Amino acid sequence: MDILLQQLMQVQADFLLPFTRISAMMMVMVGIGVRTIPGPIKTAYAVAFTIMVMPVLPPSGFTNLFSLEMIFRVAQQIMIGSAIGFVSVIFLQIFVIAGQAIAMQSGLGFASMVDPTNGMSVPAVGQFFLILSTLLFWAIDGHIAMMQLVVQSFHLLPIGEGWMATGSYYDLAMFGGYMFSAALILSIAPLIAMLVINLSFGIMTRAAPQLNIFSIGFPFTMMSGLIVMWITMESFVFHFENSWEASLNMMCKVIGCNI
Repeated sequence: MDILLQQLMQVQADFLLPFTRISAMMMVMVGIGVRTIPGPIKTAYAVAFTIMVMPVLPPSGFTNLFSLEMIFRVAQQIMIGSAIGFVSVIFLQIFVIAGQAIAMQSGLGFASMVDPTNGMSVPAVGQFFLILSTLLFWAIDGHIAMMQLVVQSFHLLPIGEGWMATGSYYDLAMFGGYMFSAALILSIAPLIAMLVINLSFGIMTRAAPQLNIFSIGFPFTMMSGLIVMWITMESFVFHFENSWEASLNMMCKVIGCNI
């Protein structure tokens, strides 16, 4: 009877602990972790994926589910899974920040809509960049790459044995700085173009003060912003690939794998 009870507890631990790490990542990651997807559906995804990968995962070697050690192990799995998913959130916010910067500089910030992901009102350009980057994320199978990374993390950071390295927390925090720099690089061409246009209107106002430049300048600036954004859109995929590669490298640093 004791042997049967230990085997039963072992099976439960081999399912519950990997399920905690996988579900923590899915609740945070891009695409699946958004508010528009109900919680039961996310849980069903996590359960199905955990059952599917259980045969290739190393055994947890832990049977004392009702103990203080179990709490620490669950916290460990949540921390690792959330860190992997949080990197993808930072990656997606690169394009949101870039779109908002372009919208504010070109006068398109007045057109706003509700972001279902964050539940707040954002400029329409930022929402357009968000939708476009999310579609590209699905198109390049970014979710599959994250699933592979979380499965690999069970071998690099075994349950109850490996914690995230101390340097990983620092790298994860510094990756937030990369978010702003990458957003600036993506939006620098439209921002400079709009700066030149606004500077031209300033010179015209200075040269001919009797002309009401502001009455025609605002709609012209908005139209120029759309044209400039359309011209520079061809570089969007290039910046997307570079940012996604940097995000994958960051995820590998979090779990300690060799790139």
